[in-house]
Amino acid sequence: MADKLAELDTVVFGISTDNAATQGKFIEKESLKIQLLADDGKKMSEALGALSPRGMSSRYSYVIDKEGVIRKVYTKVTPASHAEEVATFIKANLKK
Repeated sequence: MADKLAELDTVVFGISTDNAATQGKFIEKESLKIQLLADDGKKMSEALGALSPRGMSSRYSYVIDKEGVIRKVYTKVTPASHAEEVATFIKANLKK
C-alpha cells in the first residue's frame, strides 16, 4: 500500500492504541512497511472518531490534503483492495 501511494506524493502511517513496545513487535512480526504511531493515551483515536467501544482504534483511513484538511474518511477498509481505492480517490480529487 505505501509504495503505491508514495508514487502519488503521499505519506501513509497507522495509529494504534498499543504502546510503542507492542507496536515494535507487531511491525517486526508482520514486516510492516508503514510507520505506526503509538496512541496509548487514546487521544488521537478519539479525536478522529476512530476509538471503538472496546477502547481500540478502528481500522479507518483518512485522506488528508497538504493543508491538513480531511478530504475523505473510509470506515470500511478491505486491506487487499484499499490502496487502489485510496489511490483512485487521490488521482480524481487531489492531483491536478
